[in-house]
Amino acid sequence: MIERELSLWFLRVVEEAAIEAAKTMGMGDRELADRAAVEAMRRVMDTVPMNGTVVIGEGERDEAPMLFIGEKVGRGSEESPEVDIAVDPLEGTNLCATGAANAITVIAASEKGGLLHAPDCYMEKIIVGPEGRGAMDLDAPVKDNLRRLARHLDREVKDLVVVVLERPRHQKLIADIRAAGARIRLIGDGDLSAGISAAVHGTGVHAVMGSGGAPEGVLTAAALRCLNGDMLARLVIDTPELRERVQQMGIPDPEMVFTSKELAPGRHLLFAATGVTDGNLLRGVRFFGDGIRTHSLVLTQAAGKVRFVDSIHLDRRSEVSIRL
Repeated sequence: MIERELSLWFLRVVEEAAIEAAKTMGMGDRELADRAAVEAMRRVMDTVPMNGTVVIGEGERDEAPMLFIGEKVGRGSEESPEVDIAVDPLEGTNLCATGAANAITVIAASEKGGLLHAPDCYMEKIIVGPEGRGAMDLDAPVKDNLRRLARHLDREVKDLVVVVLERPRHQKLIADIRAAGARIRLIGDGDLSAGISAAVHGTGVHAVMGSGGAPEGVLTAAALRCLNGDMLARLVIDTPELRERVQQMGIPDPEMVFTSKELAPGRHLLFAATGVTDGNLLRGVRFFGDGIRTHSLVLTQAAGKVRFVDSIHLDRRSEVSIRL
């Protein structure tokens, strides 16, 4: 089973990517941060005993030197599992570059065919936790969705917190949420991290609304499948070229409203993420005299495991000691 065989390997992949990205934190260079994460993730992924294929990555081969769509990864043998891989080596490159919250490194995997091959375009999204399942309608007015969500959560609309990417395209959405009486947490980047937070109690997030990247949507869906969250999504097709590409990728209806299960239909889903900077879900990488400390989330869908992993990576010196 993928989860049992690869979960610790994938934990190492996201940890190493986060550590390398964190070394660039606050330097103001998003390209440097992204490159550090990509190179570390690719290097460690080559040690994983799998026959992996990147289905969501850094772009097409002519645009990305590594972790491109279709790239083969891993050091598998004939007996090793065939795995589809989705990666976001550094979600929140701007967040890392400026030292802002919620930058994370992410990988998801499934058996072959278990992750939608999503084009690099925008996607409309509504994301809620387990209690909000069935409450939302992508085409309903914002106020109606929020009223139904509030009823499902046994609270009032004014008690809801909705995360929205702060973008000009979301001005009407923001106005509609405020008019309905809910509160808003505007974020500069990182709607994948926000989407996961909506399905975890204690983060203070009840829903995520608006449009963001489609590849990030598939990664979010993989995590939500493991957390029993709910998601509705639709690709934003705004050019004839994109419409043709969507059809070439095997999506016959570009207007289709996807559920999380349709975005990540795999029966053996594995998701791992490590915090790069502090966030409301994961703590960031911390450097100290004797080593490095990371905080990660590992989800396995079939096994029903949710693991928050606090790791200490020690310097290789005999006098190093551990402190709580």
